[in-house]
Amino acid sequence: MSSVILKNVTKTYDNNKTVINNVSLEIKDKEFIVLVGASGCGKSTLLRMIAGLEDISDGKIFIGDNKVNNVAPKDRDIAFVFQSYALYPHMTVRENIAFGLKMRKVPKVEIDKKVQEAAEILNLEEYLDRKPKQLSGGQRQRVALGRAIVRNPKVFLMDEPLSNLDAKLRVQMRSEIKKLHEKLQTTFIYVTHDQTEALTMGDRIVVLNNGIIQQVDSPEEIYNNPKNTFVAGFVGSPQMNFIEGKDLGLDENILYGIRPEKMTKPDGDIKLTVNVDISEMLGSEKIAYFNIGARKCSAKLEADVQIGKTLELSIKTSDMYKFDMQTGKRI
Repeated sequence: MSSVILKNVTKTYDNNKTVINNVSLEIKDKEFIVLVGASGCGKSTLLRMIAGLEDISDGKIFIGDNKVNNVAPKDRDIAFVFQSYALYPHMTVRENIAFGLKMRKVPKVEIDKKVQEAAEILNLEEYLDRKPKQLSGGQRQRVALGRAIVRNPKVFLMDEPLSNLDAKLRVQMRSEIKKLHEKLQTTFIYVTHDQTEALTMGDRIVVLNNGIIQQVDSPEEIYNNPKNTFVAGFVGSPQMNFIEGKDLGLDENILYGIRPEKMTKPDGDIKLTVNVDISEMLGSEKIAYFNIGARKCSAKLEADVQIGKTLELSIKTSDMYKFDMQTGKRI
């Protein structure tokens, strides 16, 4: 079993700053789970605690049936893929992939076999004798993945592994990592600040804010049924609009949430006229930005819209989310 269980895990630094606050989470065997949140929310710290690279202040961590609080990183049977690739520049691709196995004194015949298998999975066969500086960013990331694969770990931990790649390559590597997960059939824990990565890659998503789990659910549930304004506003691009009830002629004690793509329903029962401040063209879609009351909002449109012009909006009440004005919790 390669499940990972966190029970009331807390991390507090010497200055009494708590970055992980009483987190409990059960990650299933063979699951691809994504930890997502803004910079500084604690997601990388949580990953490093699972890896043993960061001490925990309180709570328990289990990998499989074993409590690993005091187990050294090398003995946790995990593989860590870093944002920076962490390749040795003076070594070839073959030597980089094999390095961890050599340190464990694995027989050479077995090392060669594992390196060749990893190279075939990652399409690196023709690059095995090159140095990292001769590779593209995507190829270097595949080498880092190869170094993890050959260890055949119980759990793969990935800390923003695609953030150094350009947009086109990120899309390609997202697909490759998902295929890798399906092929290896082991547990993946993946950290990102990119909600598109989270939605497209995860079996489940863990949304973190200020070291506290806000919601754990499937991508569909996270998007369609957010539990609070933080999750609703963080997931989705452009983000959900939040409009006070008084500005819609509705309940003044409720904050309403509406996705930008739901702002122009022809059969909507709420009509609004707004002034367009900014207009963006995204291929076949246009994004118009405007104010409703004191809040900045946006709408996804098919038709062109000009800055400074008025825009007629029509919203269906069935497309609106209700949130408590004080707590931000979904009503």
